[in-house]
Amino acid sequence: MNQTRPAVMTGGCQCGAVRYALYRSPVNPHICHCRMCQKAMGGPITAYAAVLASDFSWTRGAAKTFESSSIVTRGFCGDCGTPLSFRFVDDKWIGFTLATLDEPDRVVPTRAFGRESKRAWFDGLHALPLTPAADELSAEMKARLVSYQHEDGEG
Repeated sequence: MNQTRPAVMTGGCQCGAVRYALYRSPVNPHICHCRMCQKAMGGPITAYAAVLASDFSWTRGAAKTFESSSIVTRGFCGDCGTPLSFRFVDDKWIGFTLATLDEPDRVVPTRAFGRESKRAWFDGLHALPLTPAADELSAEMKARLVSYQHEDGEG
């Protein structure tokens, strides 16, 4: 834990059990289409950026890890399963998932990797009709809805 420096950005998992801080601005913001990332995220892509491991700390709890290959370790919340980090074994950099930042729009991907595994339908996603998520719920479901998701921020 590193609480003597002010955090530049913070983030965490869906349930709030694991929180992290960045003490420098991240580098190499990108999306990855590779099959391993698709499986790890359960989606067509993931979005990452990185900081030196010395500029990253877990501030509440800590990620559990899974060695997804002989050269990569992935971190996730052991309670809710949120994917949080990516690190090459013995590397000085740690990647983190952009969507887990408290302010995810502050870091914009500038590259894409994994062309060989890019889903054929991915490029057409921007043309799909887009509605608010709440519009997909019935009035009865909206009345029963109680969110257990941790709010963005340390709270």
